[in-house]
Amino acid sequence: MNTSGKQKSVWKSFLSILFLIIVLITTSVLWEPCAFAKKKPHKAEILWDTWGVPHIFAKDMEAMFYAYGWAQMRSHGDLILRLYGEARAQAAEYFDGRYVMQDTLLRQAGVMKRAKQWFKAYSPQFQKYLKAFVKAMNDYAARPEHKSDFTKMHLVVLPLTVEDVMAHTQRVFHFTFLVGTAYGHLQRWYRAGSNAWAIAPSRSASGNTMLLTTPHLYWFGYNFFYESQLKAPGMDAYGITFVGMPFLLTAFNDYMGWTHTVNAHDGADLYELKLVEEGGYLFDGKTKAFESESDILKVKQGDGTIKEQKLVIERSIHGPVIAKKKDKALALKVAGLDRPLLWEQWFDMARARNLQEFEKAMKRLQIPMLNVIYADRDGHIMVLHNAISPKRSKGDWFFWDKVVPGDKSDTLWSGYHSYEDLPRIVDPACGWVQNSNEPLWTATYPMVLKPENFPAYMTPSLKDLPMLSRFAFRPQRSLRMLREDKSITFEELITYKFSTRLEMADRIIDDLLAAVKEHGGKTAKKAAAVLEKWDRTADADSRGAVLFENWLKYMELDMYASKWDKDSLYTAPDGLKDPKGAAEALKKAGKDLLVRYNALDVPWGDVYRIRFGNKDFPASGADGNKVGSFHSLWFYPDNDGKFKTVGGETFVAVIEFSKPLKAQVLLCYGNSSHVESPHYGDQMELMSKKKLRPVWRTRAEIEKHLERKEVF
Repeated sequence: MNTSGKQKSVWKSFLSILFLIIVLITTSVLWEPCAFAKKKPHKAEILWDTWGVPHIFAKDMEAMFYAYGWAQMRSHGDLILRLYGEARAQAAEYFDGRYVMQDTLLRQAGVMKRAKQWFKAYSPQFQKYLKAFVKAMNDYAARPEHKSDFTKMHLVVLPLTVEDVMAHTQRVFHFTFLVGTAYGHLQRWYRAGSNAWAIAPSRSASGNTMLLTTPHLYWFGYNFFYESQLKAPGMDAYGITFVGMPFLLTAFNDYMGWTHTVNAHDGADLYELKLVEEGGYLFDGKTKAFESESDILKVKQGDGTIKEQKLVIERSIHGPVIAKKKDKALALKVAGLDRPLLWEQWFDMARARNLQEFEKAMKRLQIPMLNVIYADRDGHIMVLHNAISPKRSKGDWFFWDKVVPGDKSDTLWSGYHSYEDLPRIVDPACGWVQNSNEPLWTATYPMVLKPENFPAYMTPSLKDLPMLSRFAFRPQRSLRMLREDKSITFEELITYKFSTRLEMADRIIDDLLAAVKEHGGKTAKKAAAVLEKWDRTADADSRGAVLFENWLKYMELDMYASKWDKDSLYTAPDGLKDPKGAAEALKKAGKDLLVRYNALDVPWGDVYRIRFGNKDFPASGADGNKVGSFHSLWFYPDNDGKFKTVGGETFVAVIEFSKPLKAQVLLCYGNSSHVESPHYGDQMELMSKKKLRPVWRTRAEIEKHLERKEVF
């Protein structure tokens, strides 16, 4: 072999070795994640289904909470930043001056300071869970590829903290839902509501217990629900929470489930203080000084600059002073601020497998309000007036529902009622429990609870119900449907949930037709002919509901011949006290419709629309409290003369505790608040058609409908 041949051979050998080295290096790099995975296996996966629902499968709870925080940020990240910024009482600084009043109230209430104390009260283990939840949200926001998920203005809120979670919790539960009308800007709280049923085996056609959940809230802000499945050792829960909250509020597993309804509970009181000229206020005949501190409220101006406002925060023995005028002041006292472990309790509720375990969690009494409606596979059902209920020395519901004199110690409550003191029904003979936000006296038929066995201030008595909007036609419609069906199927339960039959119409249409026959003119009689053919529903294709709704605008609220009382729970109010006036009102309503829509029998869904983003569908459903539609939607006038949905139905779940469990659900506005997301409003069409969708809970089911998979 010549020199040239030897050189070629050497080079070939060298290149072969070099190639082998490259292959080995490349192979080792390619396999490095697998080698790493053996050392540190993946702890959590998120399987996203085609409705944008995250199904979290985790090997431990900490990993589950991390994945949950990540999932929420992917679905609602921009909204979370805004809500946390508001909960910090810095929204005026971050966003604009419209938030000054809100920031002031939350600072007066001490929300952010209390948030730090609240977090420290949690067990070390649960603190880890909360930290993991927040870390995931920050990790998600830090990724450059996620930058487009966020409004530039909201990024100033980052990084998020565990205290933000605690502040957000207080803001929503204690200083919105619980406080209610104590703050004028929270008057809309009265629209918060729900329908819920639990059906025992004795009234179920299959012999299986069933649960219906359908909360009613507005379709924006902190009212948004988030649907998910959380699975880890000792946990497999499916349900919803408010956006930005670290765990589920209502949920079910293979063994049991629960839902909440807003209850008639007074957990916050306004006290009127008599001010003393030299400073302070009178209490038991003596002058008492306010506790006082100064704060700086920063307000963003239109040009982007920040102006500072000095804020003096005063507190009486009752709580923060929220208003002053001349010689008087108002102080606010809120129940449950010393019981911060809401999320530990909801966590324990979701792990329960039977009624005994569930009630053990409930007895912690950390959740400040909300009825609980429960059902399980063993055949048990329950309804509970859950509340951190103050022990008061005197007065009934309406005494404490008003501004209370704050100059004497006999109105200053301390201490709370025990779990055993609260109204509660387990396994009633009628085979069902229901609630549509009325007090629990009518949760069954016949009634099981006796109001006289409970303090008069705890919840309204039967005689007080006519004065409350909560005991209206919607709960009466609920009771009627349950009483009239002795054996309810799963499919019938879905049908009842979507019922738009108007209880109010059933009470007065016959009287109205008779009134028009006697007193009506040509237009009124044409309108009456439409109402006579009407099916008395607010379904999208129903002809007559728009006319009926318009007629109500011309009628007095107190229109009835017979009024409701405790002896006519299910049949009153009824009839018309002024038939001639009712006929005249129908004439006006008819003329109005002819001008606006050129028809007396315009279909309900042509006028009342489900509108969300760029989605626009005909609506079925009406205001339940007003006219008695069980399927309840709230509308607001739109620019084109029609009406658009602003709230009402949100999340619907119909669950049968069979083996295996059967469930269908609907999250009306979809599982993302990102306008660009395919899941923003993607369930509106189903709602328009009064349909639910199946729940996927097993890995095999989810993978058949998989949209995305993420591993941590």
